[in-house]
Amino acid sequence: MTSRLDGPLKVTGQAKYGADNNFPGMVYGYLVLSTIACGEVESMDVTAAKSAPGVLGVYTPFDKLELATPSSMLGVTWVPLQNREVAYYGQPIGLVIAETFEQARDAAALVEVGYQAKPAKTSFEEGLADAEAAPDREDLEILDGDAGFESIADAFAGSPVVVDHTYSTATQNHAAMEPHSAVALWEGGELTLYTPNQGSHMVAADMATALGVDVSQVHVVNPYVGGAFGGKGKTSTPAFLAAAASRALGRPVKAALTREQVFTVTAGRAATRQKVALGADREGRLIAVQHDSWCTTDSDRSFVEPTSHGTSLEWYATPNLAVSQRIVPLNVPPTTFMRAPGEAPGSFALESAIDELAVELGIDPIELRKRNNSTAPPGKDLQWSSKHLDECFDVGAQRFGWANRSPQGRTEGDWQVGMGVAVAMFPALRFPATVGIELRADGTAVVSTSGADPGTGLLTVMSTIGAESLDLPEERITPQLGDSALPPGGLSGGSTATASVGTAIQLAGTAAVDELTALASGPGAPFEGEEVTYAHGELFADGRSMAFGDLLRELGRDSVSVSGSSAPGEELTKHSFSSFGAQFVEVKVHRWTRETRVSRMLGVFDCGRIINDKLATSQLQGGMIWGVSAALHEAMEVEGDGRLANGDFASYLLPVNADIPEVDVEFVKYPDTLHNSVGAKGLGEIGTVGMAAAVANAVHNATGIRVRHIPITIEDLLVD
Repeated sequence: MTSRLDGPLKVTGQAKYGADNNFPGMVYGYLVLSTIACGEVESMDVTAAKSAPGVLGVYTPFDKLELATPSSMLGVTWVPLQNREVAYYGQPIGLVIAETFEQARDAAALVEVGYQAKPAKTSFEEGLADAEAAPDREDLEILDGDAGFESIADAFAGSPVVVDHTYSTATQNHAAMEPHSAVALWEGGELTLYTPNQGSHMVAADMATALGVDVSQVHVVNPYVGGAFGGKGKTSTPAFLAAAASRALGRPVKAALTREQVFTVTAGRAATRQKVALGADREGRLIAVQHDSWCTTDSDRSFVEPTSHGTSLEWYATPNLAVSQRIVPLNVPPTTFMRAPGEAPGSFALESAIDELAVELGIDPIELRKRNNSTAPPGKDLQWSSKHLDECFDVGAQRFGWANRSPQGRTEGDWQVGMGVAVAMFPALRFPATVGIELRADGTAVVSTSGADPGTGLLTVMSTIGAESLDLPEERITPQLGDSALPPGGLSGGSTATASVGTAIQLAGTAAVDELTALASGPGAPFEGEEVTYAHGELFADGRSMAFGDLLRELGRDSVSVSGSSAPGEELTKHSFSSFGAQFVEVKVHRWTRETRVSRMLGVFDCGRIINDKLATSQLQGGMIWGVSAALHEAMEVEGDGRLANGDFASYLLPVNADIPEVDVEFVKYPDTLHNSVGAKGLGEIGTVGMAAAVANAVHNATGIRVRHIPITIEDLLVD
């Protein structure tokens, strides 16, 4: 099995990330952040800062860097310093450029800011009373006409068993190891920008709009990305400011966020409140599901965390269903896509409620889920293209020892031990992608696209699929990505990269073979006029063979280049698509201290064809750890004035090695060629889906205490 191609460079420190780039004459930028949560900047005295040692420029809304506002498939991207409005505590309001980082940082502290403060809305609880309808998220109601129900309330009234509870999840930050940064260099009217992102051609388009130049004048480079998870999908504040400042000063500029700045200058996951009601018959078959959701958002209402629409709208077979989504605008840092947006927090509510229904009915939690397994999303005729969720449960139950689970848990010395389970689902998607293939006279091939590998292993996957498509050994394939000059390779997000880029590689591979055979049989070619075939890197005709590298040399060519493009198509009118999984967790809760420890974890996944078991396992293990982190650790604490109380790694709790046992991953392997020709479905995000619920369900099994919010703390498990 192929190991990660970029692994040796990363572990030896040779991989060059965005902020690792340095140029002669480079200067440094440091951001000035607001210290109120709502209002306007009334004045900024920059006299002391401008006269500080090494300072070359100070930019503010009063002396701003001219930038336009871009938009993309991800929506409008906020651009800093364009007006005096302050929408949250820690918002960028200034930039200091100096000869050294330390000089820029120290001068930034000298900027004196006057505000016209306004009352800030920072409390989710208080804001619920003024919740608004969510843009682009329609309230939906599906009713069983044959049963004669006129409303979802009627369906619940006709349900012999009903559970109805409210669940909540905390605000989170992506907390990627690599902070957001940018190094900008202008030469001859063209910009080269080194910045971590999830799609370099998208950043190039944003920057061209913002700077008022043609996209051909912008070159964005990001061969290595130290984690993204959705937080580097949009163009970052350092990228905008470094590029504009570099153009203004005529020198290369590096701007990198400090760890504390990452927590406010970038966006995170919304806090949610979710009310889930389940109605069922005595055998546990669902009659009605209602999932009403509320989430925080920023004052611009720029993002909605679609918890109900991302889960209950699709997961279980039910004849009656109602979902709604509301938003609560607050003066808090913006929210955005974060690993499994909607599905991760939504699954905590839905899968906790399913567990509560199982307890109410006295039915095994796995059996209850099987009885309500869907063949298609409720109210839709498009069946799942491939679904092996029941097999995931069967394999997982056997491997995890589910048969030994007691409904009341068990005791081991001073520890109460419980098991929990949950469904994991995430939509199988594709984005448009183009891949270029260059066949070289030395017998090697370069497979390239502009996308990104933020730790997912896409670079290695490209090598494997490229080798298959060209019928060559992997060592003769050189994959390239993370450069806007390469063919546009979609976005490394939404668990789409392998399916999107992989199908484009296959099409490019076919084009490459066609080009070679045409060249080989063309005028003056070695096999002129003959029918030529291709296999194993060689061309065959009339009993003779020739390696493609030899052909190119004989024709006097260094290389031949082709491309292939792929996008979602008519398959979307024929099937519904998703990846599936079953999450198993065992926890131990100390009888006296109420400390909770996850002692075992197993995820069994149906994600289509697995291109590389090692890389896929790593991705899913990481996602499962995220789920434990959400369940027991992570929560952004917002003070009354809007300041983050724990906006740093010292206070924002994340799991360490001692918190995580061995993470076990298993696959049921059924290629889904109805979704794409590679047969692979997304797995980057599904690993975190359902995990928090599985932890909470295990805690209930161990202690009998049902906690309906995450993270679960010691205080939640104290008993009188």
